[in-house]
Amino acid sequence: MPLARVALYQKGVTIYISPNTNDNVEWQNTIRHIAIEGHCYFVNCDMYFTKQMYPSTFSAAHEIDKLSDIVCRGGSCIIDPYGHDVTETIWDKEGIIYAELDMQKVPASRMEHDVCGHYARPDVLTLQVRDE
Repeated sequence: MPLARVALYQKGVTIYISPNTNDNVEWQNTIRHIAIEGHCYFVNCDMYFTKQMYPSTFSAAHEIDKLSDIVCRGGSCIIDPYGHDVTETIWDKEGIIYAELDMQKVPASRMEHDVCGHYARPDVLTLQVRDE
């Protein structure tokens, strides 16, 4: 949702937290892009779950039986405003990520390319958000 991201960028987001089920390597490229574009830390909270974690129900038993043992691989990590790893990516297991974030990287990274500042072209483009 690029426009929703821009609305967050305009508000000065510094830590972007995204809980999701995008457990593929390509999503890792997307979160790096968002961290760089938004000049923010991206906390990627990808879910990890197995077939055994599903509740047993009569109505869904057939569909659950067809699933792989690992249904969603995870991929949680933290990316800095320059697109660099702050933590390693957690795949194929549950885990908790801890990190100290250097918040001075946020304004420093905006000096290079600020999508809501000097690159925004307010003379040509505007974004109207109903913030109700």
